[in-house]
Amino acid sequence: MKQVLAFFGLAVLLCFSSSAFAQGGKVKITTVGSPMLTVNKTEHNFGTIKKGSDASCVFEVSNTGDQPLIISKCQASCGCTTPKCDTNPIMPGDKTEIAIKYDSNRMGPFTKTVTVSWNSADGTTTPLTIKGEVVE
Repeated sequence: MKQVLAFFGLAVLLCFSSSAFAQGGKVKITTVGSPMLTVNKTEHNFGTIKKGSDASCVFEVSNTGDQPLIISKCQASCGCTTPKCDTNPIMPGDKTEIAIKYDSNRMGPFTKTVTVSWNSADGTTTPLTIKGEVVE
């Protein structure tokens, strides 16, 4: 039994091993064997749009890590914003899209955020922002 536990502990250690190095007096920890969510942009500015017009945009998401990336949730900051994200695993080097639609029947300037939750090693989430102004 002790051999099984020791083997399991070693396997976990190898899977989640980290290396630390000093850089300018700071310690940076990099994790080996993890996914990495990279987006083509973190903000989309619609500019000035007419009331009732299509206010949709797409963010391209890539997995630049070495393990499958799993987006577990895309949460909008309010009910006027609707995100659509794929929750299927994204393999290293592959891409997917997150589509966001804003209800342009609401007049005035807006800034909204969609928080993307994914299987990051440290629990990091990724915010995506949309903004603009709806006019008559």
